[in-house]
Amino acid sequence: MTQNLDFKRNTAVGLDLGWVNSLKVNRNAADRRAASLAARRTVKKEYQAAWLVRAIQCIDLTSLSGDDTPGRVERLCRKAMRPLRSDLMAALGLTELTTGAVCVYHEMIKPAAHVLQGRLPIAAVSTAFPAGLSSLETKIREIELSVAAGASEIDIVITRQHVLTGNWQALYDEMVAYRQACGDAHVKAILATGDLVTLENVAKASWVCMMAGADFIKTSTGKEGVNATIPVSLVMVRAIREYYERTGFMVGYKPAGGVSTAKAALQYLTVMKEELGNEWLQPHLFRIGASSLLTDIERQLEHYVTGSYSAAHRHAQP
Repeated sequence: MTQNLDFKRNTAVGLDLGWVNSLKVNRNAADRRAASLAARRTVKKEYQAAWLVRAIQCIDLTSLSGDDTPGRVERLCRKAMRPLRSDLMAALGLTELTTGAVCVYHEMIKPAAHVLQGRLPIAAVSTAFPAGLSSLETKIREIELSVAAGASEIDIVITRQHVLTGNWQALYDEMVAYRQACGDAHVKAILATGDLVTLENVAKASWVCMMAGADFIKTSTGKEGVNATIPVSLVMVRAIREYYERTGFMVGYKPAGGVSTAKAALQYLTVMKEELGNEWLQPHLFRIGASSLLTDIERQLEHYVTGSYSAAHRHAQP
């Protein structure tokens, strides 16, 4: 994970149950803020192009399908290393551009590593993704195997029942164990927010995972009925901001699932800039989990360069 030299990695700070239990969320206020973002005019022309290039740099280009093959993952990795066509790169004045990482299942780490050769991080989903319903010992071993195979980032899924039953100590202990198993690999904690019922549960789960040492908090597996949303994102990024103010640790954020258009990507970039500031608009603190998003961004950038839209099938699919 590319990061600033002065960046201080988050570490377990201890579970503050009093703080966790005191957390409240104003649902109406979150919805109003989300509605104001949706109604706002987005940046245009060269400013929009610059923001879309930044979005590309923050994509975890993802393939998490049951029919994944080594060939498909190798194509994904080549697209991640060259996300835009050469003519668009030249027109935009770019000499180098990659996505933030690729995200795959454990079995696909080897073909990804073969293509990437260390030039991009490999994120592997783990801990019985997407349901997370296997023994803790099995999940920890899965992390260890993925790290040994070459993953430098591990996207774990929390046990949702700990949140739904208010067992914050169990969630904290689980997250600490995952962080320890990752070693030097960075860990993204997937909250599966669509399963957590309330925004207060989202806020509490965010805090517990950060207190336990998560490097990132992430909305979704992409397999839930409801995935990343702006109200959920506001709750999570505000938790990140307050956690930083209390501890000095900067935790990253990753919306995932359903972020498939350039317009949606711009909304998430706006949330990060306005709620957390420019420093969080870097790949070591912001990622977007997506598979089809890159195609729409490429189409929008082609429109900026040429003045006309191309059909989606003209763009190489990851």
